[in-house]
Amino acid sequence: MTELFPPFPLADWYDTKQTLHRFEQIVGKTRLRHSPRRNHWWHVPFHLTGTGITTRPMGVVDGNPVFSVDFDFVRHQLVASNIDGARVSFPLQGNSVASFYLRFQSALDSLGVDGSIPEAHPFDLPDADRPFADDHEHAAYDPAHATRYWQILSQVNLILEEFSAGFSGKTSPVHHFWHTFDLAVTRFSPHPVPQPREAGPLIREAYSREAVSFGFWFGDDAVPEPCFYSYTVPEPRGLTERRLWPASAEWVESGRGHLALLRYADARTAPDPRATVLEFLESAYRAGAELAGWDLDALACPGGITDPHLDQS
Repeated sequence: MTELFPPFPLADWYDTKQTLHRFEQIVGKTRLRHSPRRNHWWHVPFHLTGTGITTRPMGVVDGNPVFSVDFDFVRHQLVASNIDGARVSFPLQGNSVASFYLRFQSALDSLGVDGSIPEAHPFDLPDADRPFADDHEHAAYDPAHATRYWQILSQVNLILEEFSAGFSGKTSPVHHFWHTFDLAVTRFSPHPVPQPREAGPLIREAYSREAVSFGFWFGDDAVPEPCFYSYTVPEPRGLTERRLWPASAEWVESGRGHLALLRYADARTAPDPRATVLEFLESAYRAGAELAGWDLDALACPGGITDPHLDQS
């Protein structure tokens, strides 16, 4: 891959994305069950590796052996391993969601890990009522598209890491959510946001503090193209009146609020795609944080450094 952001229309890999999303939800629900809980659900997402994505080590919280699960998008394998050096893998290609689910359970069982997961069905997807074990419909897996998906995630990951370095306040890791299939990083203020009980545990925990979130997703039925995005919680009055950069970025309605949106197609064809994305992220951050009353100067971290005596030149 020579381009920073190669073309990747959603329609080209829609079927593979649908299958892979459900594969990742199966492994993600295992991570949810076996990982120590972190605020804002930080124990739930995946993280990028040099060959794919990983759960990171998990298991000791509940007495299971310490183990990890990796999607290898270079060799196109699912790899599960434990702290004793045992390793089990099987091909990603050639599986329906049902067969992947059964093979994954078997792989964990062979490592001495309880492979069962609660609510073994998709989360917040159209077929949420269908158990994974009964899904023989989603079985597409194009290796070239899976590799391209991971390569783009890897490029975006480093840009989000670079952007994240400029903030000294509380910030999430850059991580890949299997719920929404996006890559995200979130900045927080210490100010609590009262959430009503009826909002549900996912929303109450995710947005218990003022936040400005940033990310990238590959598109869905509502927005059928890949985009960079940002949103502010709670959304301050006048947010959509603030100017975004570059000029192609825009505010769009999303649920009860708005998203700052930069289309991947506009970023990838810009003279400097990396600088264009960073400019967009910074403009969206300033729009939300300034209106929310954050002290941007106090929270700034130029070059990722807070040491006032360190030469940053």
